[in-house]
Amino acid sequence: MKKVLLFTVLALLAGVAILQAEPRPLKIFLSPGSNVPRPEVMKNLSDKCPNVSITNDPKKSDFMVEARFAPYRDRYEFTVTRKGGDLVYSTETTLLHNAVKDVCHYINTHTPDKPVAEGE
Repeated sequence: MKKVLLFTVLALLAGVAILQAEPRPLKIFLSPGSNVPRPEVMKNLSDKCPNVSITNDPKKSDFMVEARFAPYRDRYEFTVTRKGGDLVYSTETTLLHNAVKDVCHYINTHTPDKPVAEGE
């Protein structure tokens, strides 16, 4: 009986630890000004950032992302806006997956309600 109780307690503690280790799911709204097709952004997000999803409702999003491809420069330009309208991050790269990776890193290390530090 003691072994069953001990096993149950250990399994419960392991489950709690796993739940605490998972990052909170984040939602982004893809700006209407974006010209990168949504399926391309979604595919790269699922590869690079599985805890982030795209929502069609800007009120339910943590961040808005404008994803633009500038053909004259052959560059992807992504801009991240925090809920409330503050521009907080931008990146430009020649490869789409690198732009998504950069944005993913930013939004996973800066919670939506955390103030942006001076000089960031």
